[in-house]
Amino acid sequence: MSAAEDADSASAAGEVNTATEIVRGKVEHVDVSKHPEPTIPDSDLSLADIERSKSHPVQWAVFAILLLLAIIVPYGIGRDIAVHNTADLVAAVSALSVQGVTFVSWLVTVLMFTGLGMLIVDTRRWLWRVVFVVGVIAEQLVAGMCLLRFNFWYSTYVVYGSAAPLANAANLGIMTAGVAVAVYAVVFVGLLVVIRKDSPLNVLTHSWASFTMFFVIEVVALCITMFGGLLESV
Repeated sequence: MSAAEDADSASAAGEVNTATEIVRGKVEHVDVSKHPEPTIPDSDLSLADIERSKSHPVQWAVFAILLLLAIIVPYGIGRDIAVHNTADLVAAVSALSVQGVTFVSWLVTVLMFTGLGMLIVDTRRWLWRVVFVVGVIAEQLVAGMCLLRFNFWYSTYVVYGSAAPLANAANLGIMTAGVAVAVYAVVFVGLLVVIRKDSPLNVLTHSWASFTMFFVIEVVALCITMFGGLLESV
């Protein structure tokens, strides 16, 4: 009698569902899986149809439009404030030091990149899309008010005069966060290439370890900018 016949007869008798097999040259009784009636109904949908139903292209189109507006509109508003309400803006931030302004601009930029990272990891939650868009709005507004561009040193001096160091410090905060993200990307990709999957160091590529490394690199970059002498040049 075969193993399948043994299993069928045992099931019919209400006994333990086992079968007799030869394991390493010895005859043993081993458990075999039971096969209940299928509970999932047949479907004509293909895998492509199922994935298409989960894609939600309209939602992503709306998100793309909101993101585009978040990039363009706040920057324009910030530049308009810098040009037409310069005195009020300087009075509002004059109580802050260059280190404080650097920290605020760095913080909103890190918020933006954090939202982007979480959006990549968890694409199904709208929370991270909202966090990312809010971060982009805040960063672009600050960039607009500080006239962030390739030659911002000249632009801020023309608009802000003696208060230009505050605007320059804010721009350095944004640039610091951006450079730190680039360093993190290089390090993370390098770890993926160098570390083997069966290595204990592979834990460094896990999501929680990756985000921890991201924040460590960001904080180190901020400390270098704030206490490494870069702010003295503004």
